[in-house]
Amino acid sequence: MSEAPRPPNLEVAGLRSGYHGVTVLKGLDFTVGDEIFAVLGANGAGKTTLLATLARLIPVMAGSIRFQGRDVTQLRPYTTAGLGMGYVPQEKGVFADLTVLENLTVGGMIGRRPHDERIAEVFELFPGLRDLQGQKAGTLSGGESRMVACGRALMQDPNVLLLDEPTAGLSPLYVDMFFDKIRELHETRGVAIVLAEQNATKALQVAHRVMVLSLGEAYAVVDAADLTTQQLKEGYRI
Repeated sequence: MSEAPRPPNLEVAGLRSGYHGVTVLKGLDFTVGDEIFAVLGANGAGKTTLLATLARLIPVMAGSIRFQGRDVTQLRPYTTAGLGMGYVPQEKGVFADLTVLENLTVGGMIGRRPHDERIAEVFELFPGLRDLQGQKAGTLSGGESRMVACGRALMQDPNVLLLDEPTAGLSPLYVDMFFDKIRELHETRGVAIVLAEQNATKALQVAHRVMVLSLGEAYAVVDAADLTTQQLKEGYRI
């Protein structure tokens, strides 16, 4: 007998969520497999709301979220993190008063592999952090802070990594480096990535599939190679 096919990493059906009774996401349906899945859209499209909802930080108003076949719609953020869902928010991704190493150690509280092994992998992916490990995170540059935030999430050994605008406000040098690291993470470690980005050009260079969000609705969900300039413009309301 052949084995049953593995369920997608994420299955989202009829998802509605928002803040203080105001609906931001208006019935989203999509799946994420073993891939880099980019979520594109203008400011206010709902990208940050979507990733925070997937991470279970925002209550679901309607619909469901399944993670590797398991319904996680009503689970707490710590529980979904323990199941293998890592989340890197756009802002406040580090504990400013803790050192780089202490930040990574906090992430390592979830996960079963030896702590030192995971630390070594983070330093291998982000070599610049090795020399900064004793420095307070609050004193780091924007790019360095993003590396720490990503590293802390990776310490949890995630199967899926939710990245919310990881290159926002960074210099071109750090932008290029981060997109290289996103591709490397997926290709060498098999981590599925949901990438919320405004930088459509860069995101489309690394993504396998893309969803264009427009005012909380999915304007298009297509293979990245098939997304047309016209779809992008219409989705962004340009």
